[in-house]
Amino acid sequence: MAAPRDSRKPGSGKPGTVTLTEVAGHAGVSRSTVSLVLRGSPLVAAETRERVQAAMAALGYIYNRGAATLRAARTQTVGLLVCELNNPFYAELTAGVDDVLDTEGFVAFIANTAEQPERQDRFLQRMREHNVDGVILCPAAGTQAELLDRLDRWRLPCVQALRVVSDHGRDYAGVDYQAGMETVTEHLVALGHRRIAFVGGTLDHSAYAARLAGFTAAMRRHGLADDLVLRCPLTRRSGAAMADDLLNRPQDATAPPTAALCYNDVVALGLMLGLEARGLRAGRDLAVTGFDDVPEAALSRPALTTVATSARQIGQEAARLLLRRIADPQGPPERIILPSRLVVRQSCGAPGGTPSPSPHHRDLS
Repeated sequence: MAAPRDSRKPGSGKPGTVTLTEVAGHAGVSRSTVSLVLRGSPLVAAETRERVQAAMAALGYIYNRGAATLRAARTQTVGLLVCELNNPFYAELTAGVDDVLDTEGFVAFIANTAEQPERQDRFLQRMREHNVDGVILCPAAGTQAELLDRLDRWRLPCVQALRVVSDHGRDYAGVDYQAGMETVTEHLVALGHRRIAFVGGTLDHSAYAARLAGFTAAMRRHGLADDLVLRCPLTRRSGAAMADDLLNRPQDATAPPTAALCYNDVVALGLMLGLEARGLRAGRDLAVTGFDDVPEAALSRPALTTVATSARQIGQEAARLLLRRIADPQGPPERIILPSRLVVRQSCGAPGGTPSPSPHHRDLS
């Protein structure tokens, strides 16, 4: 009598003996991609879907939908925690998250942490109580890596967005802040500016550190002083108030700058208003640049030179990444770093031009 076949062998034809991992290996894709195909997700390309389905047929895989439903026990909800809901950048990011979640039948619970780790903790606990399937976290300043360990213990999938608390084995979606700030600093130097101020930001986190590092690297590359760093809250009012600090330097201080490189567009737009209130104009009396390219940047007068960071696309990538993590909790971590893009307009004193890609973009994934 012939010996019985190994029931674990791929392609044995016995229902339930072929695993998702075996199907993924046969199709040359990740396990999470196989899970998305089984759910009928539109995130998977048609060619990939056909390859996975062919692998299932070849191996004799049979999807036990009832068991999968019991195993998942999902609510089709995710948490989205942002730290500055009044910043238009976060509105764009939220729209991007919604773009993807809506196609997948998910909905997001949105919470504003207001840069308060304790408030962030409370919201995460409430989201856990509502049994969300995962969270997209834009970490509040001061967030400790222990928080991510706690989410692991809760078995709550998490994608960090925009800021990194810990990148060891963690999912992240963001933009190359340092390269963007280097590029806009280089642009100001090319226009002849030698005394440039870095303006904005009172809290320390990875996004601030990367922006400041970009400014410092570009200035030092040209042998220029990088000591004029003026910190202020990331609000329009604070930006407007910085006009006096920039233009009316004390006699014992260093020479006033001819250009101000702002942490984000909100501060830059405020600074432009502060200049206007003093009878001055950005691009003529002081070059001003922003960061993010919020919709209002192109509509200001003068139009704001800035760095586009594709907030909506970051939101979309973060949502896709979270859905992949929910589908495959044990899959390898992913880092998605989008390039920045310089957008030259009139506020820096140069004629408007075609947006150019960052020459310093680095793939950090």
